[in-house]
Order: sequence, then C-alpha cells, then structure tokens
Amino acid sequence: MQSHVSGSSPRHAVRAVVLLAAAMLFLLPWAQGASAHGSVVDPASRNYGCWERWGDDHLNPDMATEDPMCWQAWQDDPNAMWNWNGLYRNGVGGDHQGAIPDGQLCSGGQTEGGRYNSLDAVGAWKTTDVTDDFTVELYDQASHGADYFQVYVTKQGFDPTTQAIGWDDLELVAETGSYAPANTYSIPVSTSGYDGRHVVYTIWKASHMDQTYYLCSDVNFG
Repeated sequence: MQSHVSGSSPRHAVRAVVLLAAAMLFLLPWAQGASAHGSVVDPASRNYGCWERWGDDHLNPDMATEDPMCWQAWQDDPNAMWNWNGLYRNGVGGDHQGAIPDGQLCSGGQTEGGRYNSLDAVGAWKTTDVTDDFTVELYDQASHGADYFQVYVTKQGFDPTTQAIGWDDLELVAETGSYAPANTYSIPVSTSGYDGRHVVYTIWKASHMDQTYYLCSDVNFG
C-alpha cells in the first residue's frame, strides 16, 4: 500500500500548515532532547493532544480542572509533551506484546527512561468524537515511511477511566501494508459495535530502521 497524503480538503490543508509551524517551533528550544519523528494527530494521541491544547499555556492552573489528565502528565514530566513525536522503541523485532507489558501500552513500555509513564495513567482523558468509519491521521515529521500500521480499539465494555489497558483488552480493526515516506499518512478504519468511550491504539513500524511507535488516542464513538 502506498502512502496516503492528506491535503485535499481545507481542513487538512490548515492542519498541515499548523503542524509544520508547530514542528518548527518545537525543534528550536528543545533541539538537544528532541528528534524528528511523529505521532497520531487525529484522533490525537494523549501527549500530542496535551501539547496541542496546552503547549503555549502549560503553566495555566485552569488545566487542573479543565483537563486533569493532561495536568497530571505535565506535572509528571513536561518533556513527554514537548517530545510528543518521540514515543517509540528500537529493536522490538515485531514482538510488540513481548516488549510492552500490560498496563504500559500508552507509554510504550515506559520507554525513554520513564519519560512517558504518565500516559499510562487511568482516568478520563479528553476524547475525540468518531464514527464507526474513521481515519487515523499520522504526522511523520522525518518522513520515515512505514512497514505497516496496526490499529486496535479497546473492547466494548472496557472502561479506560477505571482500568489499565492490557493486550487482551484490544481488538485489531485495521492492518496495513507499507507506506512510502511522506509527512502525513491516512489509515482508514471501519468498525461496528462500538459505543461510548474507547482507546484507539496505533502501532507504527517505521521503515528506516527497527523503530516502532505505540500511540494511545482516546475517542468517543457516537
């Protein structure tokens, strides 16, 4: 499968411009600790969503009541948000379940010295509304390409506000072939039987090396 590049609609054009500007801004003050990688931007991954909503106002105490899960994440380690594009593991060799323990799926197995641990926190993360048929949009800042994507959804009845996510809580809803290097990829997802709050779990196996991204996006099926 070749890469699917968003940009035909005004919405995607605006998103692409915003992402490019944000990426350039991001790389300047944190160039020492950040590398150009990527994340799911729609439905937003947990740390990308926290950065998108609060990156220019992350010291605002209103976040504690308006967006408490992001508040705890910012307090725990702000670098998890500044480095929203760096949640990956090297050398997994396709053994995702062997590399990522239950309860640590959203942090990629507490990778990067525990930087992303707060993303495993159980609670009412902000959600993106989706329908049965939706599209996962991923921004690849470095144009790594993809050997494949795997998209999972938590099973109906699983409550991510009270339960930690394990592999047995997921159902595979989309699996792709390779995507050529680009800045944006679209993964179409078709589901049925889901209602209410869920977590969409995206695995992105980059093509440039044995590097895999593990990304939790909170959604509401309506």
